[in-house]
Amino acid sequence: MASMQPRNPKGLATRQVILRKACDLASVAGLAGLTIGSLAEVLEMSKSGLFAHFGSKEELQLAVLEAAAALFHDRVVEAAAGKPPGLERLQALAEAWTRYLESGAFRGGCLFAAVSSEFDDRPGKVRNRIAQLTDGWLGLLEQQAAEALSHSQIDGRIDPAQVAFELHAFFHEANRTFQLHGRADAFERCRIATRRLFERIVN
Repeated sequence: MASMQPRNPKGLATRQVILRKACDLASVAGLAGLTIGSLAEVLEMSKSGLFAHFGSKEELQLAVLEAAAALFHDRVVEAAAGKPPGLERLQALAEAWTRYLESGAFRGGCLFAAVSSEFDDRPGKVRNRIAQLTDGWLGLLEQQAAEALSHSQIDGRIDPAQVAFELHAFFHEANRTFQLHGRADAFERCRIATRRLFERIVN
């Protein structure tokens, strides 16, 4: 798929504004419900103007995924990057992840939680990219868990992939509970769950 991303600064700035709104809409309506027409209406732009930026619904969907991933990377991964590899970085990633969800970056909560369930049975480029981005994040968590366990007395008795799986499950449940029930205490419960998981690593 040829990229239609503009090269001039003004065009890039406009594209970023469009994608931020598109991410917000997709977190609520899903990627399938996000169309160039609906986005043009919200932004009060012409369809032809948006088409010049993306060219197709699928390209818009893929661009939304990249924009959401970039925001997550900036707010979560980069926020923890200064910590030493291993347990400290894993803890920092978990706290940054919690703050990211608490901040309400998108109205519908975690975009990837929403679109993962939406596209899990829809083969194609969008589903493949969601899987790649999710696998990359789980891989980073597993890597830091493995580093933490390598300095622990229980190394070999806990699977780093299991640690990553449990962390991912905690945060998806916190996001779901907050979005569905409006319970802000879900994030504190997530902190408690992650803290207990980390205690298993060091003890």
